[in-house]
Amino acid sequence: MLNLQKIKVEVSSKVVVNGISLKIKPGEVHAIMGPNGSGKSSFAKSLLSHPDYQLAGKIVLDKKDITDLAVDAKSRQGMFLAFQHPVAIPGVSVFNFLRVARQSILNDKTVKNRGAELKSVAKFMRELKEKAKTLGIKDEFLSRGLNEGFSGGERKKLEMLQLLVLEPKYAVIDEIDTGLDVDALKLVAKGIKQVVKENNTGVLIITHYQRILGYIKPDFVHVMVKGKIVKSGTKKLAKEIEKSGYKSYE
Repeated sequence: MLNLQKIKVEVSSKVVVNGISLKIKPGEVHAIMGPNGSGKSSFAKSLLSHPDYQLAGKIVLDKKDITDLAVDAKSRQGMFLAFQHPVAIPGVSVFNFLRVARQSILNDKTVKNRGAELKSVAKFMRELKEKAKTLGIKDEFLSRGLNEGFSGGERKKLEMLQLLVLEPKYAVIDEIDTGLDVDALKLVAKGIKQVVKENNTGVLIITHYQRILGYIKPDFVHVMVKGKIVKSGTKKLAKEIEKSGYKSYE
């Protein structure tokens, strides 16, 4: 279980998240919805130790306190963050980036006990191409620089490819639906559903709208306003927000 206990986040001495507690079980999908400026993305980034955010509270993963771990250590423990605006890294190919990231995780003792084994380069390439195909990513993209020259939709699909390759225990997905057309949105949703089904990954989706939740049925929906969870419910809550907006919660 991923247990978030009284999470408080500050940016430049300003409190942007104030006392959020959530419990996410393996295979569960939680969605946090809220208006612009409610602290959703700050919350997501802080969970993975972004240096611009000061976090207080506790992050407990499978009964282990990982609050103060660096981002790479949290990744090896099974955490993952899909970015709202993925950056380009020229000179580092998609293939090499994912191969090294995967090997780094598999080399860690905390993951070895899950029966994971290091894959040969050839075998990894075959599996990578198979996963890329399910997301509509062409083979030639795998040899290009990470996100270099990629469109917004291509970058978001690449975030999902990382999710499928790294197979985290828990994934935080920050506004992945922003700027996507319907076809790209369906593929992104397909990637999330696949990792939930095949790896029993627990997922926390951050979003403004109900769009992506039309393709992924969340177990729980939480409304976040001014840094606090003000209401929680089922998927019906997302549909209510789509109709009436957030005014009644502000």
